Amino acid sequence: MPEVNVEINGRKYRMACEEGQQGHLIGLAERFNTQVEGLKGAVGEIGDNRLTVMAGIAVLDELSEAERRIKALEAQVAELTQAGQDIASELENTEAAFAQRLEDAAKALEDVADTLDQAASLP
Repeated sequence: MPEVNVEINGRKYRMACEEGQQGHLIGLAERFNTQVEGLKGAVGEIGDNRLTVMAGIAVLDELSEAERRIKALEAQVAELTQAGQDIASELENTEAAFAQRLEDAAKALEDVADTLDQAASLP
């Protein structure tokens, strides 16, 4: 199993990961370190453990917000999907009604043509 070295709050950590995930793990560690460094800049030196816990909670807060937004987007997708299905159904009904009216008009024209043919054949 591959190992990578990451740095969080000035400390180096050796971490194992699945093959091919090294870059992803390094990227995650860099993002987490950015969160830690940002908190350190905002609150000052408060101790490694407390700083790490605060950074973890901040990251989970961002995750929670992202999950909320995903749920809202999923609801919008469901709503739009239903609207699309309703429009498609309405279109099918309109096409069927149009086809029926066209058929009725054709029948009426045939009746008129038959009547004219009959009138023309009278002496």
